[in-house]
Amino acid sequence: MKLLLIQGANMEYLGHRQPELYGTTTAKELDAALRRHAKGLGVELEILYTNTEGEAVSAIYRADRAKIDGVLFNPAGFLHAGHALRDCLRSISAPAIEIHMTNIEKRGFGSVTAEAAVGMIAGFGANSYILALDAMVARLRPTESI
Repeated sequence: MKLLLIQGANMEYLGHRQPELYGTTTAKELDAALRRHAKGLGVELEILYTNTEGEAVSAIYRADRAKIDGVLFNPAGFLHAGHALRDCLRSISAPAIEIHMTNIEKRGFGSVTAEAAVGMIAGFGANSYILALDAMVARLRPTESI
């Protein structure tokens, strides 16, 4: 199973940018933790940080053509105006899960990309990513029904 994680605008500054909201875990530390977790799940995880919406769109289309199994994404700075990203996610065959470190609803933010996702995980800090990875694997490898 191969997954793509897109980290949107400003995410490369994790651990430095607004630690009162996003904590002190750096992007490098988060990537290492995610790669370890993915390896334990038997999943290949590609991670892309971009401050350019068009670059995120292009990466998702490339991944779709390569038959990626799933997309995880934190739209971050694209949250409010990421219409191109939303339309891209609508057009691919792989499921996508939106991730936020903070509870965006509590902060009064809505997501223009959320409607293109099969689900959203928000409000658990860096653990939101681990939860999203687990949720995607559960969706792609269902073992039992509740």
